[in-house]
Amino acid sequence: MNATTPSKRFQKPQPKGDRKPANWRLLVHEVIFEADTPAGKFFDVALILAIILSIIAVMFDSVAEIRNEHGHLLNVIEWIFTILFTIEYGLRIISLGQPWRYIRSFYGLVDLIAILPTYISLFVPGSQYLMVIRVLRLLRIFRVLKLVQYLNEAEYLLKAMRASARKISVFLFAILTLVLIFGSLMYLIEGDEGGFTSIGVSCYWAITTLTTVGYGDLSPQSPLGRAVASVIMIMGYGVIAVPTGIVTAELVAPITGKVSTQACLDCGAEKHSYDAVHCKYCGTELNPDAQGEE
Repeated sequence: MNATTPSKRFQKPQPKGDRKPANWRLLVHEVIFEADTPAGKFFDVALILAIILSIIAVMFDSVAEIRNEHGHLLNVIEWIFTILFTIEYGLRIISLGQPWRYIRSFYGLVDLIAILPTYISLFVPGSQYLMVIRVLRLLRIFRVLKLVQYLNEAEYLLKAMRASARKISVFLFAILTLVLIFGSLMYLIEGDEGGFTSIGVSCYWAITTLTTVGYGDLSPQSPLGRAVASVIMIMGYGVIAVPTGIVTAELVAPITGKVSTQACLDCGAEKHSYDAVHCKYCGTELNPDAQGEE
């Protein structure tokens, strides 16, 4: 099969007599992965509402008074949503020609982690509260509501973060070095009498001071200790400014290219260019039917 031939697995069969011109996997894919059709958009909106309601139920369950009075009802609601999300996750997998690409993708991992806490709670009580991670699934709202400009901005931000990763890593290494040096210095200056009982505790104080958090649970008592603390406080402003400047510099760099909401029939990947004909991850044609009509 050459690169321009549509994948046979997802070609719509031509009607012959009473034969139905439908491929059930293609129909499931269009409903679950696409937001261009009425059925797909309805499914996505219903999914978003279900995610919001499930998160609200978890939040209510965390309130002792509500849990004591309506705990059984909330538990039933929690399992209903979990079963529905499990079925949805299974349908996403079987509707793809290369399901492992989806399973290993960001959204695939989020979809899986969103349903695991309820099952884990059968063995580890209390883990069901981790279901609030389902809020990450609401990132799909930008695709569902056709807010493509937000997809582009998100793409710019991700590219800026990736481009800044090495610079920020070097900066963080320098900060950790300073924390260790100043922490050890304060341990020598203040010692046990000032509450700095170990280098680890002193490094904790250095971190809270350097990041301008300042909990106030530890503070130097000697004049020399306060002088060192003053130096760390002034340096703290640089801790905020440097990484901000690094990311900002990458954000203002020219980043071009728009993305569409088209999902691949084979692997479910998104973020393709508007004029893309094939998936940039697996090579499958994105819209074989439209190509045939042309």
